[in-house]
Amino acid sequence: MLLGRRAAIKGLLAMGVGTVTGATVYGVGYERHQIGVTDVTLPISGLPPALDGLRIGFLTDIHHSGTVPASDVTRAVQLVLAERPDLIVLGGDYVTFGDRAFVEPAAELLASLAAPHGVFAILGNHDDDRDMPMALSSRHIEVLKDARTRLEVRGEGLELAGVRFWTRRVEDLSRLLRGATDTVILLAHDPRRLAEAAVLNVPAVLSGHTHGGQVVLPGLGAVARRRFPILSGLGARENTSIFVSRGVGTVYVPVRINCPPEVAIVTMKRRSQI
Repeated sequence: MLLGRRAAIKGLLAMGVGTVTGATVYGVGYERHQIGVTDVTLPISGLPPALDGLRIGFLTDIHHSGTVPASDVTRAVQLVLAERPDLIVLGGDYVTFGDRAFVEPAAELLASLAAPHGVFAILGNHDDDRDMPMALSSRHIEVLKDARTRLEVRGEGLELAGVRFWTRRVEDLSRLLRGATDTVILLAHDPRRLAEAAVLNVPAVLSGHTHGGQVVLPGLGAVARRRFPILSGLGARENTSIFVSRGVGTVYVPVRINCPPEVAIVTMKRRSQI
């Protein structure tokens, strides 16, 4: 009987190890490269009728590096361009740990992005404050560092406000938004800025940073799920809507499990129509 139990336990352990090993191999060799397009409708309070249906192409967390190849970034760019969005937004973390060897290559891979109302970017916590914005700007990508810009879309004003990763106080965000009279879309790499945005009644936020957890275990979820108000997808607080993208690349470990990479097409809709 004792030998039978030991054999059963060994068998269960072997199955567990085999399952984990197989999932890891799949996550490293296959899933992390399977970039898809996520279509999402973002409900926005008070959205003018002229802006209803506006489509935003959203790429974030590129992390071009020795483990995130140019082919993955190129694929992400091609997927967005094929959707023909009205404007394109980049959500930060173009390289990993500020690796200068990949700054120019990452910017060059994004250089072909174009949309009728422009291409705009913010920085993430892995981006430096000088080389990366210079590289993007030289490719005609406008970088918003605690800044906002106003677009004229179908005769209606739309403001994009971009914050640095370390800009966290309500007072600083309030200063950035002072005087805005049109619909504001806040571009914030970290979805934890949802709290400040809700206090200030910002209609919508686009974020990344979480990678969707990157590894999502059945029955357990993602380890990072408790750190963020929204790990991926749509969420809301008060009158503020948010979309958090799983992003394109990986960080720390080159693996994705139950959390494939994505680019997103975000369609703006008046909240009453959702």
